[in-house]
Amino acid sequence: MNKVILMGRLTRDPEVRYSQGERPTAVARYTLAVNRTFKRAGEPDADFINCVTFGRSAEFAEKYFRQGIRIVVSGRIQTGSYTNRDGVKVYTTDVIVEEQEFAESKAASEQSASAYGARPAAAPSAPVGDGFMNIPDGLDEELPFS
Repeated sequence: MNKVILMGRLTRDPEVRYSQGERPTAVARYTLAVNRTFKRAGEPDADFINCVTFGRSAEFAEKYFRQGIRIVVSGRIQTGSYTNRDGVKVYTTDVIVEEQEFAESKAASEQSASAYGARPAAAPSAPVGDGFMNIPDGLDEELPFS
């Protein structure tokens, strides 16, 4: 079985290109900085994982994902190789993303994005609260789960 689930922050905005042919397909590439749980002195405390997604998921990434936001991806690991211009064989490892989603609220995402010096995905259309709807007083007796 080849399955991976990662949670991390985008190191930069996704890079999106379109395939050639009759039906061009979006291809998005981005890198996730994934924190290591165990840290040793002198070693990095994060791994940088290359991710690739296709089609509508790639278009979604282009529209909504920005540097510094935290996301969760699931997919499969794919390895490959190519020979560069200098004639040296280069080996690659990518996560082919099957699912991707936000791992924090929009407000938290905007705070972390500003900490990384990145631009927000879009201007908020309404005041950002805690993400929950306020329930008016006196309704507690009518709610089925109270």
